[in-house]
Amino acid sequence: MRKRNKGNILKRPKSQRVALLKALATALFLNGKIKTTQAKAKELQVVSEKMITRARAKTMVNRRLLGQTLSPVVLKKLTDEIAPKYMDRQGGYTRIIKMGPRKSDGASMVIIELV
Repeated sequence: MRKRNKGNILKRPKSQRVALLKALATALFLNGKIKTTQAKAKELQVVSEKMITRARAKTMVNRRLLGQTLSPVVLKKLTDEIAPKYMDRQGGYTRIIKMGPRKSDGASMVIIELV
């Protein structure tokens, strides 16, 4: 029974789902925006905003916790370039823009970008 477990399962086992969100977060932080499906973007928005909030508080504990998920290059960019831009912002660091359905299978595509 899934009591109070929130989030979309994305039709994957937990290990694959975590790896997918890690890869999407890495691409988002490196490129600033990515194109993906709506379901993946909604899950990525939750994960990436928590990472940015944690990176805003510059403590060694937060760097180590983020380092468990992100590579050193992405971690450096997140803590040194991305997080300082959002110091005065309370939340809502990402934006989802709908694009319409994908031709091949009709999945709703979106662009998720850093504000």
